[in-house]
Amino acid sequence: MTKILLVEDDRQLASQIKEWLTLEHYTVDIAFDGADGLQLFEHNLYDLSILDWQLPSMSGIEICRHIRASRPEAVVMFLTGRVEIEDKEAGFNIGADDYLTKPFNLKELSARVRALLRRIGTKQAPVLKVQDLELHTESFQVTKAGVPITLLPKEFALLEFFMRHPGQVFNARVLLKSLWPADSDAGEETVRTHIKNLRRKISGAGEQCCLVNIFGVGYKLEA
Repeated sequence: MTKILLVEDDRQLASQIKEWLTLEHYTVDIAFDGADGLQLFEHNLYDLSILDWQLPSMSGIEICRHIRASRPEAVVMFLTGRVEIEDKEAGFNIGADDYLTKPFNLKELSARVRALLRRIGTKQAPVLKVQDLELHTESFQVTKAGVPITLLPKEFALLEFFMRHPGQVFNARVLLKSLWPADSDAGEETVRTHIKNLRRKISGAGEQCCLVNIFGVGYKLEA
């Protein structure tokens, strides 16, 4: 499940965008203040940051500059009423990947989000396959050796995350930052409980689970 940071001081617009993107199965964190937005970015792992230009305490340009300095690979979109070509040029020069002006259509926002996420590799692949597991991101179906598996939403998100990063090790803290909203009450024990349940569901009878617990390090999905 893709995680998005939205920094927008228009609370009504921010709520509309979050509701729309949540319906499209994205996890969205909102900040109404520039400094709060940067703090969220520094303490979580986002696939995409959507920034307004004019914000209380810190502008979108300043946030983008900090993002580029700390995580050059991060994906950033400006969503702003600044429509002059000079503003767009400044946004792209500072490191934005896209620039959408207000007013806008939510369907266009969705299309641009999908296009941006396609740039970062397999994150938007509609079907993922690892060993005998197959996950369909659009229909939210999972099968093992052709047999359907019923997963809870967060179990599905965890499996999708691991299938997009086969062979890589992630601890509970990283998974929490990557998949849970910033305002969630969940802790690392919550993550471990979900993984325990997920491993039980995707394990075949008498076989070792492909989602491996590396003691003291984290978890990985064996390719």
